[in-house]
Amino acid sequence: MKHKVVYRAEFFREGNLYVGVVPELNVSSYGETLEEARESLREAVEAFLEECERMGTLEEVMEEAGFVLRGDTWFSRQPVVAELMTAG
Repeated sequence: MKHKVVYRAEFFREGNLYVGVVPELNVSSYGETLEEARESLREAVEAFLEECERMGTLEEVMEEAGFVLRGDTWFSRQPVVAELMTAG
């Protein structure tokens, strides 16, 4: 890939597994340890981005997901504030 990508990853414990998710790209993976989940998610994101690039849709996909290209790096959008809220 000709560009780097900086993305947000979230990790959750589900039973005996750790699940990693990149919400903006809708990519997820898992592992038996947090480090395995991290590496598995990194590989899944790289495969996703390589496929987008191969198909010629990388720029469109990144922009639709809210990423901004600065120099040679795509950055995910960053919230001004992140809060947990409740309803009801």
